[in-house]
Amino acid sequence: MAVLPDPLLRDPYRNLWVRFPSLPESKRYAQDESEYAVLLERYNTVLDELFAGGDVYVITPVWASEAEVPPPRPDGGYWQSLLVKDDPDPEFRTYCHLFAARRPWRNGCLDELLRDIADDKVVGVLITDTQLRRIHHPYDGGANVFLATPGERDRMRDRHADWLSSHPLGL
Repeated sequence: MAVLPDPLLRDPYRNLWVRFPSLPESKRYAQDESEYAVLLERYNTVLDELFAGGDVYVITPVWASEAEVPPPRPDGGYWQSLLVKDDPDPEFRTYCHLFAARRPWRNGCLDELLRDIADDKVVGVLITDTQLRRIHHPYDGGANVFLATPGERDRMRDRHADWLSSHPLGL
C-alpha cells in the first residue's frame, strides 16, 4: 500500500505530475540483470535531475491498526503518524507511521532500496528535497514524480519522452 493511493496525490497535482515507467514499453518487473540496470539507470537519472548537490529525505511508511508508534527503524527516525482510515471500531482504523532519514543525494546511494521497490518488497517510499517541493515516489513499475511548477514538469517529461507510457493519461 502506498503512502496515499495514487489518485489522491496525482489528481489534485496533475499539473505537477509525471509518471516514468522503469522499463521500456512500461514493462512492470525486471527479469534479469540487464533489465535491473535499465530501471536503476532510469530511477537514478530522474533522481539526479531532481536532487543533485542537495540532501534528500527518504520517507518510509509503516502501516498499522494501532496509533502506537512502532519501534525506531534503522533506516530513519520517527517523523509523524497519520490516521488514514477512521472508523468507530478501533479494529478497523488504519494508521500510517512515517519514518524519515535525511541524507546527501548521490547517484546510486539508494540502489538497494530502489531494487527492493522494483521487486515490490518495499512500498510507499517517498524521496523528496528538504523543502518538500519535489517528490519522487518509486513503485514496482516506475515512479510518480511531482515537480515544483508545471514548466519544470514539462521540461522533465520532454527530456524523457521516449520513456513515457502510451496511455493517454500518462498512466
